Amino acid sequence: MSGISTSDDDGEDDGADVRPHDSRAVRILLVVVGSVCVAVGVLGIFLPVLPTTPFLLLAAACFARASERFYLWLLRNPAFGPTIREWRRHRSIPHRTKMVALALMTITVGISIVLLAAYPLAQLALAAVGIGVGAWLYRIPSRDRRQRMP
Repeated sequence: MSGISTSDDDGEDDGADVRPHDSRAVRILLVVVGSVCVAVGVLGIFLPVLPTTPFLLLAAACFARASERFYLWLLRNPAFGPTIREWRRHRSIPHRTKMVALALMTITVGISIVLLAAYPLAQLALAAVGIGVGAWLYRIPSRDRRQRMP
């Protein structure tokens, strides 16, 4: 996937990444899948168990192959666009976004383990998934934060 071209210095995208699929049926399917991903991503804002960013990244990928209009709408969205552009350009996540996601995930998984999971195996599974996703998220670089040298 190439970096996003910009039409000016303030980060406004011009849609150069959009490469519509040749098949109309595939484009329609990609718009549907992308729209579902946006909906699930928005739900993830309110339900921290659902990760918002991966669904929005998937939506952007679908829209880039289906519809310039939807792709640009998502990238220019003030809530979602900066994180998606950061990922597409640099394969990184802003440090604040990462820390908020880790904190909300830790709280949600902790509450789920204590209050919702009645079986020790379910608690262990929740803890394992939480630790795995947390470790993966933590390892994603943040360009706006200096990396420590080992």
